Amino acid sequence: MIKNLEAEQSVLGMMLLEGELIKDVTLHAEHFAEKKHELIFKAMKNIERADAPINLVTVTTELEDKISFVGGVSYLRDLAGSIPTTTTLKHHQRLIFDAYRYRKTKEVTDFFNDNPNGQRFDVLDAHMETFRGIGMPSEEASVYETLMEIARDMASPHENGITGYTTGYQDLDGMTGGAQRGDLIVLAGRPSMGKTAFALNLAANHCKQGGSVQLFSLEMAIKPLLHRFISCEGSINGQKWRTMQFSNQDYDQAMEAIGQIASWQMKIRETDRTVSDIRANVRKVVKADKNARHMIIIDYLQLMSSGSRFERRDLEIGAITRELKLLARELNIPIILLSQLSRSVEQRKDKRPVMSDLRESGNIEQDADVIGFLHREDYYNWQKDEGEMELLLSKQRNGPVGDVKFQFKKEFGQFVDRGVEGKVQEAEFNFSETIA
Repeated sequence: MIKNLEAEQSVLGMMLLEGELIKDVTLHAEHFAEKKHELIFKAMKNIERADAPINLVTVTTELEDKISFVGGVSYLRDLAGSIPTTTTLKHHQRLIFDAYRYRKTKEVTDFFNDNPNGQRFDVLDAHMETFRGIGMPSEEASVYETLMEIARDMASPHENGITGYTTGYQDLDGMTGGAQRGDLIVLAGRPSMGKTAFALNLAANHCKQGGSVQLFSLEMAIKPLLHRFISCEGSINGQKWRTMQFSNQDYDQAMEAIGQIASWQMKIRETDRTVSDIRANVRKVVKADKNARHMIIIDYLQLMSSGSRFERRDLEIGAITRELKLLARELNIPIILLSQLSRSVEQRKDKRPVMSDLRESGNIEQDADVIGFLHREDYYNWQKDEGEMELLLSKQRNGPVGDVKFQFKKEFGQFVDRGVEGKVQEAEFNFSETIA
């Protein structure tokens, strides 16, 4: 077994000698090869979480009946007493990380060598990529490097002023600059308002521009979703999928649409419901093709699970949105997240939604970079069927807020530009939100 016991003893001894050093340690308990060292480290982390000082007395107390297993108080005393200096903490921590990487690499190569096959090779390949980055320092751009990048951006203006991925809608792109990399974009509305239809239009437009889309559908199966794509691209009445009564023209248009859709870089997943499953699949696809123009669409938030237990559902929703925002930022991709609205909007005379209408809101308002609400009058008054849909941009962290109007052809699930409504409001710049 590959391990570096001296390095493990040194790191633990330094923290016993100077408890505040635990704040500089990025190790986890599983990185320790020796079981008793793992238990000592876990005890130290428990003490840190309790906001208590780490020393010989507190660690001994925390270990309780496990103290004899780790070698008793004398072993802890020897760890602290053998440390001449704490300045080598980072060096010894690096040695522990190295040993852990080599240990885990040997495990997975032994697994492959035991019965070499294609499936085990894929496991080996995936783990090798993961192990390579364990414990490696993150490369953060300096202020100077970022300033030089900004200067280069200014010297090479983006076409039509679009700095993100075009949505396919001129008016919306004019307000947002497109779907920005690293942004969490929340699109909300009441059930059957048109959220999924709008998201499918965004997906189709991105694919037709050569982009790659991962669509996580927690509500609809793949087949009815593809029916919707075909209806939208082929201008086929969506109700006909219920009866399967199509004209010759419908058939010809459907075949042409199917040919186009088959060429798109699009994956549809209907079984991933936890944020960890979604995160794993997104990372896998992005790492497989880092040069692709990735966009993620999730339909919808309230059907997701965090995979952990929370006292209240709003706290769980908050944990999910935070994870998705961190994922968007880590991989530098836009994530479009659909969300339901609460019934409170229907109890008001003015049905136009506001951010307080977000269902189980949690931290949605804080984590999202852009929040847009879909609204149409004929949803509440069926006699007023004007086919008009509004996207109310209520939050845009780095841009204006305002309304964008579309023509919504419900029978096809198509959205067409109508024009920006009035004069947009300049968004208030909230410093606390900017650094969140």
